Amino acid sequence: MPLIGGAAVTFAAPALTLRRCRPIRCTLTAAATAKEAALLRRAAEVADLSAGHTSPHPNFGCVIARGGDVVGEGFLYAQGTKCAELQAVEKAGGLARGATAYLNMEPGDCYSDHTAVSSLVQAGISRVIIGLRHPLQHLRGKAIQSLRSESVQVDVLGEDLQSKTFEDALKSCLMVNAPLLYRAAFRVPFSVLKYAMTLDGKIATMSGHASWISSKVSRGRVFELRGRSDAIVVGGNTVRRDDPQLTARHGGGHVPVRLVMSRNLNLPDEAKLWNVTEAYTIVTTQRGARRDLQKKLAKKGVEVVEFDILNPRDVMEYCYDRGYLSVLWECGGALSAPAISSGVIHKVYAFVAPKIIGGVNAPSPVGDLGMVQMSQALNLIDVSYEQVGPDMLISGFLQPIPDLSPVIPSSDEISVLDPTVSPFDTKIISFYKTWDPYGAFSNYSLHPIQMPDENGNNLTWSTMEHYYQAHKFVGVDNPLAKDAVEQIKMAKSPEEASRLGRKLQRQHPEVVRADWDSAKIDITYGALKCKFSTYPHLKAMLCSTVGSVLVEASPHDLFWGGGREGEGLNYLGRLLMQLRTEILEESSKPGVVS
Repeated sequence: MPLIGGAAVTFAAPALTLRRCRPIRCTLTAAATAKEAALLRRAAEVADLSAGHTSPHPNFGCVIARGGDVVGEGFLYAQGTKCAELQAVEKAGGLARGATAYLNMEPGDCYSDHTAVSSLVQAGISRVIIGLRHPLQHLRGKAIQSLRSESVQVDVLGEDLQSKTFEDALKSCLMVNAPLLYRAAFRVPFSVLKYAMTLDGKIATMSGHASWISSKVSRGRVFELRGRSDAIVVGGNTVRRDDPQLTARHGGGHVPVRLVMSRNLNLPDEAKLWNVTEAYTIVTTQRGARRDLQKKLAKKGVEVVEFDILNPRDVMEYCYDRGYLSVLWECGGALSAPAISSGVIHKVYAFVAPKIIGGVNAPSPVGDLGMVQMSQALNLIDVSYEQVGPDMLISGFLQPIPDLSPVIPSSDEISVLDPTVSPFDTKIISFYKTWDPYGAFSNYSLHPIQMPDENGNNLTWSTMEHYYQAHKFVGVDNPLAKDAVEQIKMAKSPEEASRLGRKLQRQHPEVVRADWDSAKIDITYGALKCKFSTYPHLKAMLCSTVGSVLVEASPHDLFWGGGREGEGLNYLGRLLMQLRTEILEESSKPGVVS
């Protein structure tokens, strides 16, 4: 999702003059841009080289080039091994000085291990091109900031480099770390549903026989998919019917956990999955199911995990808590349907064999989803077609790869309000209801203010919302408007004041002051200055948010609030940031005691 800039408005106060953020740095020739895009794609390819050899982990690749020629490469083999950047500079040797490093993803320096950054700096790398920022909030932007603080030029796709030429490179960077992005966004492992079916959509004959629908070449690809997974999920039907072994490959490599979902634990006493010498097995079931079989499985070394109600969502949240990054579902239609319905399946791999077996009662890969019209069908995104031996592999996403960039309303105007805020790696503080952690920023917070009336006499208003709503009608020579001001002033709550003001504005727009559209920002800003100067603890709270973007999170008010997905103008948040900047600038002046 791209960051949304502010819409053009004609009523902005002079203090909120709008201007764009810094221009994009991209002055390369078309040939040079194409070369850089190719090198970044290479970094993504290199990052993927550990797949299947170790348990899934964030994939980092580094390519170092001089004049477009690669002089060093490296990739993170597994967690706790030498970082990609250090490997690449060691291979490049003295050629790294003054060269450019291409990284598919921002390094994830954690636990004070800054090897990735320090190795690039010490090697004399002059420029770093990064495909995407680290998706985890506690790491996002830190390595970029560290490199820039060492005078290394850092260009990030979509920020400093925006060109259609880089689209495929960005896609490669996203794809190689899709599991991490999905896990970070949805708090469940990245889940892939895999099945093989005949041309007429069957995964077995009516008798249940299914060996083999797909070719040996396709089954080899399945071993690769298993090697990329932390766990393989099957249902009880698959265990009873096929008695699978579910190993990742023949000889060496990463072996995923086998995970069985069975609500009633109606499983055989003996099965290949109960042999845990080569791979670990977890059986998930409903609480209290077949205690006798649970004991037998435990003696064999099989872990049994009970759930109050067994369902795909809870099992995937459990896998998330165990640290799993990627899960492969090899279940039948009875389990794949609820998994899809619960939203935990993110991608589908369908191996279609050029065979027809027929059968009204022959099983299909996905059970009942409750759909009765074709308009309800789920459409795959970014679909790929690949011939694998005699079979056709069709793959695509059920949910788009999430964009974890912060969604900041009117992002283009943020830097002029607070130069310390970056729209790409900043923290967003949202407030809406008064009981929110920062709810005191709301107009509805119970902080009375004293503001001068038309004659210069101070009047006390119960809340900012009382003051704001009443001033829609202040100065209007109309009995209805004058009466409205008094009613709003006496309203028992800010909600009541808001209701009165909005109702009258809607029913009698002619009694609203003629300059309201141009005056309401100044009126609100004056009230904010009064509120935050009156209450020192609110002033301290506002100053504590420095470096963060403040967003009034109303989903309906698209002028004062940010809207549901950043489409609002967020003027209240922007005024608060402007006030914060003014307070901090004033307190930094010599002789001013804050």
